Order: sequence, then C-alpha cells, then structure tokens
Amino acid sequence: MSRLKSAIWVAAYLRRCQTEGIFGAVSRRGAEEAGAIFVKLVLLDGNAILYTPAPQTAYDDSRPVDRVFAPSPPQPVDERKIDERLQKEMNFDPDLWIVEIEDKAGRHFLDLAKN
Repeated sequence: MSRLKSAIWVAAYLRRCQTEGIFGAVSRRGAEEAGAIFVKLVLLDGNAILYTPAPQTAYDDSRPVDRVFAPSPPQPVDERKIDERLQKEMNFDPDLWIVEIEDKAGRHFLDLAKN
C-alpha cells in the first residue's frame, strides 16, 4: 500500500483542526505527492512546538501507511527558534510542507511516535 499524498493529507488535517475550532494554514507548500510534512504548533504566548516526520523505525508494522510525527524538541521553545530550524530544513529539502496551527491549549491531533 502507498501512503496518502501529502497534499491530500494536509487538506484533511487542516479540515480536522478547523472542525475543532483551531486555526491552521499552509505556510509552505511542498511536493504534492510525497513532500515531508512539518507541523508548527503556535501556543500564542511566543512559544511553539515543532512536529517533524518520525524516523522510519517509529512506524507501526500494522499501520505502515499512516503518518507519524515526533516533537522536536519535546518541550515548547521560542517561536523564532522553530522558524530558524524550519529555514534549515527548507535549505536541505525544498519539497517539504510547513503547516502552522494555533492553539493555546497545545492540541494538535497528530499521531505521535511511540518512544
């Protein structure tokens, strides 16, 4: 089985956030088919959390086509640090997607990798 196209996954993810009353937007459109997706969760207090694609070893063998994410770093940091990290990621991979969501409570609705 193949993984859902990035563009379709992002559209569905933003719809999910919208139904929960969370603002979200694409700040960088990547490759339609298989661009890596990064989710920046803005906590509206100057801090943010970045969710990156989890390493391949974190995927569940029973659900190999699901997208799994990992917080990087695991705690909120100054939003500018997240932006700097994303700039480096864009320099390395110009096909990546960046989705930004805003929620004071830190809700993100992502499947996270198990430690």
